[in-house]
Amino acid sequence: MTLHETWQSPIAPGLSFYQATVGPRPIYPKFDGSRRADVAIIGGGYTGLQAAYNLAKGGAEVVLIDGNRFGDGASGRNGGQLGTGQRSWPEELEEKIGYERSKALFDLAEDAKRHLLDFASEHGIDIDFLPGQMNVTHKPSYKHAYMENAEIAATRYGYPHVKFMDRTETQERLGSEFYLYGVRDMGTGHIHPLKLLIGLARVAAEAGASLFEMTRAQAFRQSGGKTIIQTDGGEITAERVLIACNGYIDNLEPVTASHVMPIRSFIGATEPLDRFPTVLPGNEAVADSRFVVRYFRKSKDGRLLFGGREAYTSDNPRDITQHIRRQIAEIYPALADINIDYAWGGSVGITMPRQPFVREVMPGVTSIGGYSGHGVMLSNYCGKLYAKTVLGNADELHLFKELNVPPFPGGARMRAPLLFLALSWFALRDRF
Repeated sequence: MTLHETWQSPIAPGLSFYQATVGPRPIYPKFDGSRRADVAIIGGGYTGLQAAYNLAKGGAEVVLIDGNRFGDGASGRNGGQLGTGQRSWPEELEEKIGYERSKALFDLAEDAKRHLLDFASEHGIDIDFLPGQMNVTHKPSYKHAYMENAEIAATRYGYPHVKFMDRTETQERLGSEFYLYGVRDMGTGHIHPLKLLIGLARVAAEAGASLFEMTRAQAFRQSGGKTIIQTDGGEITAERVLIACNGYIDNLEPVTASHVMPIRSFIGATEPLDRFPTVLPGNEAVADSRFVVRYFRKSKDGRLLFGGREAYTSDNPRDITQHIRRQIAEIYPALADINIDYAWGGSVGITMPRQPFVREVMPGVTSIGGYSGHGVMLSNYCGKLYAKTVLGNADELHLFKELNVPPFPGGARMRAPLLFLALSWFALRDRF
């Protein structure tokens, strides 16, 4: 591999704060020729690279390709928040799938959190971890739900780290009067996602996985019990295939494309907030109760990283900063004129129920994605669990395989217009 100082992703707009602060970054070669492998992986994000590392460590011959550079997708450009549990609160999942399955999924997510932090520590990857996350609401009617969430987490799910915050505490910890109530979770935190991604790729390569960037998968065919992947650099023949493209599946595989929808999300990073010490004085990350979530946190060098905007389309705005600045000023009026040094975007893969999509889409071909904004720890762990399944050690992925994740309605032509209408409606509802 070689080192490259700067990089502007061709599939996502803007230079990210993450890219600007990682320093020289390894470049992996483009695939050329033909190869045979025990497992071929399409997608060089957290899921694919974790699978590659664990498979190679277990003795499998692994070839991984990505159509761009590792981290150009959500794994290298996301909000960096780990969260706790699944995308929905455990009591919400419990209503749909029962306590036993909800508790199992909660415990799996806790295992995922520990795995991520232990993995980074074990392999010497400095991920800029900062502890703490707050979930907050601007609606007074949500007060009791937030109080119950903290109690349920402790008494039913064995998780004592969530505490309810009244209005005074919420506003003091935020440094803003915009939100009314919240819960504070000191059993989780937030990270620099691209630092984790780069370290993960290094570890996977050191374990013996063959990693290739700028290599686009074009088509599949199956013959003699094997899958042949046609790429723009040659063919890969594999016993098994993992599709780990998430929001960048495009038209590569139709079952995944019908279940995982990409939506655009955008983040801005301000100048360091040295003049504004009351903004997030405890350095916790924040996510709010809107359907179109606003999420923000302070970086290790004191910048406000603010994500979320209400104009969701498949296109990129001409000026990302104007949307981000408007939302920052709504919560922090004193920051209305703050410099936004970096602004960037990317695609988030969502599913209808906001739960991961894990399915064998054809014999020997498994697709994993659709983390719906909750993928930093789940995507890493799903890659590890996929490897365990292939190596015959366990099949904990069944907890996700058994979830009811239906396709988006309307078929390929109508999915995007219907999604735009739905998100516009929920964005309007968030205002009232």
